[in-house]
Amino acid sequence: MSKMSKMIAWFVASCLFLALALARPQSNKAKENESNAPKYTADGKLIFPANYREWVYLTSGLDMTYNPTIQAASMGHSMFDNVFVNPEAYKAFVATGTWPDKTILVLEVRMSSSHGSINKSGHFQSTDMMGREVHVKDESRFPGKWAFFGFDEEAPSQMFPKEMNCYSCHEQHGAVDTTFVQFYPTLIEIAKKKATLSAAYLKDEAAGGKESTPEKKP
Repeated sequence: MSKMSKMIAWFVASCLFLALALARPQSNKAKENESNAPKYTADGKLIFPANYREWVYLTSGLDMTYNPTIQAASMGHSMFDNVFVNPEAYKAFVATGTWPDKTILVLEVRMSSSHGSINKSGHFQSTDMMGREVHVKDESRFPGKWAFFGFDEEAPSQMFPKEMNCYSCHEQHGAVDTTFVQFYPTLIEIAKKKATLSAAYLKDEAAGGKESTPEKKP
C-alpha cells in the first residue's frame, strides 16, 4: 500500500471513529428521553414510572391540605409529600417557564416519624409509603391535555375520571399550566421572570390565598 493510500485509509478510519463517538451519546440520550416518556398498556392504563426517584426533585411538603376541614391532627398522623419531574420536562420549564408535552409529575406521600435513631425533636420521613399520584401531560391522548393517576402499588393504573375535583382544582388554582408551581420554590421565580403565571393564580394571590380548594395533587 502506498503512503498516500495509507493516509487516506487512516483519514477514513478516523472520520468513522469520530462519527461513531458523536452518534453514541445522541443514541443514548434518545433512549433516555424515550424511557422517561409516559407509557401505557393496550387498554390505556398508565405504566408506573419506576425510576422516578432518579428524576429531578422539586419540593417536599409536611401535612399540606387544600381543604380547611381536613387537618393532620384529625388524621391521627403527619405525612410528607415529595414531588419529582422527568428531567426533560424540567429542562424545558427552566428554558420556557411552562411544561412541555409528555411532562410527568410524581407525588410521593410518606408517613412522618419523630422517634428513631438519635432524633430528639422534629419529624423525618419514614419508609412507610402512603401512596403515589402521577400527573401527566399528554396532549394527543387526554382532553384538557392533563390527566391524574393513583398508584398504591406499581401495577398500571386507570386515569382518574374527569369529573373528579382534582381537575377543576388545578384549573382554578394552578400557578402554571394547571400545576401547583406556587409550591415549587425553584420554579416559581422562573415562572415570574418568564411571565407564565396563570390568571387564576394571580387572582388567588391578590385575594391573599384565602380561597379554599378541595384536595392535594401534584
